[in-house]
Amino acid sequence: MKLIFLGPPGAGKGTLAARAVDLITVPHISTGAIFRSAIAAKSPLGLTVKAIIDSGKLVDDEATVKLVRERLAQQDVQKGYILDGFPRTIAQAEALAGFSKADKVVNFDIPDTAVLERLSGRRVCRQCGINYHIIFNKPQKEYVCDACGGEVYVRDDDREEAVRKRLEVYREQTAPLIDFYRRQGLLVDVDAQPGTEGVVSNFKKALGI
Repeated sequence: MKLIFLGPPGAGKGTLAARAVDLITVPHISTGAIFRSAIAAKSPLGLTVKAIIDSGKLVDDEATVKLVRERLAQQDVQKGYILDGFPRTIAQAEALAGFSKADKVVNFDIPDTAVLERLSGRRVCRQCGINYHIIFNKPQKEYVCDACGGEVYVRDDDREEAVRKRLEVYREQTAPLIDFYRRQGLLVDVDAQPGTEGVVSNFKKALGI
């Protein structure tokens, strides 16, 4: 089964992808992982991407599409995949259709208010990286990690103004893909507001698993 995951930051796509890999036994492929793998392999395209990232710029559509195409040509994805973080634009979606046709596009539906609550309330241990949340999973002692005693802090991209900006970018660039795929009859909506187990249940029902 070839799946594309859509949804705003904080919708839980990565968490669900980790569970979905076990359910449908296909690899989870994120653009971040593709970039890191290509850079580590020091392939010509990987070196190009590294230079772009090192310069502080965003990797352009052309380079991103080439990397995804290379990844989807590998043996482990011949029975399917979960694409997370690609496509991000209509142009990328049209390019993807030229070399791989998705079976379903899963849209993790969640309002901006819920995303703001999830992400702006997130806290991370500076030392060991464990995640906490000021509402759902507080450390026993404020600002102190239960596991290692390290400082628990707010990442810059989890601050409310940063989350709002990330949502704005998503709504402008990526949300149009929802209608794009809905018109093709590929879109499946999954309510992403419940906890992990609820979302997993919604996902299984939506895909008939």
